Amino acid sequence: MKQVDWVNNFIEQTQEKWKSISDFIWENPETRFEEYVSSRYLCEQLQKEGFRVTNGVAGIETAFIGEFGEGKPIIGFLGEFDALSRLSQKSEIDYQKPIQNGSNGHGCGHNLLGTGALAAAAALKKYIEENQLKGTVRFYGCPGEEGGSGKTFMARDGAFDDVDIALTWHPNTRTGVVEVSSLSNIQAYFKFKGRSAHAASNPHLGRSALDGVELMNVGANYLREHIKQEARIHYAITNTGGISPNVVQSEAEVLYLVRAQNFEDTKHIFERLCNIAKGAALMTETDVEIVFDKACLNYNPNHTLGKVLAESITEVASPSYSTEEYDFAKKIWNTLSEAEKQSAEYLESVSIQRLPIHPEGPFLSTEPIPSDGKGFLSGSTDVGDVSWITPTAQCMYTTAALGTVLHSWQMVTQGKSSIAHKGLIQVSKVLALTAIKALENQEIIEQANKELQEQLVDHPYHCPIPRDVKPSKQRESLLV
Repeated sequence: MKQVDWVNNFIEQTQEKWKSISDFIWENPETRFEEYVSSRYLCEQLQKEGFRVTNGVAGIETAFIGEFGEGKPIIGFLGEFDALSRLSQKSEIDYQKPIQNGSNGHGCGHNLLGTGALAAAAALKKYIEENQLKGTVRFYGCPGEEGGSGKTFMARDGAFDDVDIALTWHPNTRTGVVEVSSLSNIQAYFKFKGRSAHAASNPHLGRSALDGVELMNVGANYLREHIKQEARIHYAITNTGGISPNVVQSEAEVLYLVRAQNFEDTKHIFERLCNIAKGAALMTETDVEIVFDKACLNYNPNHTLGKVLAESITEVASPSYSTEEYDFAKKIWNTLSEAEKQSAEYLESVSIQRLPIHPEGPFLSTEPIPSDGKGFLSGSTDVGDVSWITPTAQCMYTTAALGTVLHSWQMVTQGKSSIAHKGLIQVSKVLALTAIKALENQEIIEQANKELQEQLVDHPYHCPIPRDVKPSKQRESLLV
């Protein structure tokens, strides 16, 4: 039996299981490093599939590894399962309605992401058993991708050091191999400490920490003019010091996220930002504590593996959609404003080329899009750190209507739809088929590793997170 036929049979016969797992994760959305229900559930599924499970990887409660087999090659599948805060949304409707106000939601499709990687790992395990092959399958349960860089902490602990290749994917509105880099980043808290006083009777005795935060933000705004065009500076005030205007705020805090195409540029911008914070503290006669939260490197696509992944996408073929699914996609499209519809003709994260969306549809992408390898992803991913340690390939796969923006209620509402399920099933086949090809033709692994080693000569990997920094959980603003 051909490899692709075997994969198709296995995934099709077990597809209801994978849909159910994905839906369970969707129904239990948990934010970074607090994915207790999701991680426990996925570990249980791995054990049912016959994997040995190791919990608490890199000292992270919700990080785990499922392993089967022995010896080389070691093929890893990267699975994410964290959600986003305040994105609660009911399923399969074309209007915004949270399940519970202020609760979490899977606005990036990680319920699908982790399950698809798990299904592929289970398929490879079964293939090894049936064909009595030598090799090791690993499923990496990677928590805290959203703002936590969980894989970077795992990389710092050596979790990926002996892996021969790593494969993963991401839900999207298009299908194709990610052949371009992403942005590296650094995230840090700036905690200002002042002195409280009655704002009317004794304002001269107070030193406002909130003034420090605000002046820092002004300085950061001026800095934005003097950084590279591709770089980004984002912030969120996480503590305003209280809700009483008649009290000089003695404490305040702001969280900053700095991004650039390479880590040296990111680090340089971050250092300038730190100087701005110190200047704001000096102006307000307050103190500022800088707390490094997390960081990750830019994604380094392995083109050898990417070529095999692209071939697998073609062999597996795209799913077909029903009239009802096309209609639902159109309804999602119509939830966008005119400005959003125009901006939907954006630089797609898969192909990095402008792809117009016809105003009459269809609003579902049905064919894989080749990448020209030009441009970059404007977002960040901790897959980047893995990609500098072992050859790594990643694809995007259609699970949502065209125009859908990640981190939106529209993405959440489609997370349990038949459109999402079809993407989940097909991409599981793609990842499994790619892994089987590499297992049975280890020249692929050798060439992929040669490609990476040549890159590491000029760009050796150094973990961007200092050894003393520990993973931190999601923190909501103290101001409700």
